[in-house]
Amino acid sequence: MQAHQSQPVDRIADVETQLRTLLRDVLGLTQERVDGFDAGTALFGALPELDSMAVAGLLTEMEDRFGILIEDEDIDGDTFETFGSLLAFTTTKVGAKAG
Repeated sequence: MQAHQSQPVDRIADVETQLRTLLRDVLGLTQERVDGFDAGTALFGALPELDSMAVAGLLTEMEDRFGILIEDEDIDGDTFETFGSLLAFTTTKVGAKAG
């Protein structure tokens, strides 16, 4: 896992691009593979790279890169089900921080 400087997301439209970059970096996926994700792309249970340890690392990186705080009670079984559900969760958290 590489160390990155925290880069606040100024616009909600940037969240998807940043999330794809984060998944690529943390899970070691290729850019082409991440670019192919759509809202229905299954994540947890479908990507061998995304195990429970990777989820912990991903959450930490999300907090750092998006400048958000993720509490344990914020996460449920649906959060990492699909790329769309993870994007919706992240967009909500970033939007709450901005508001």
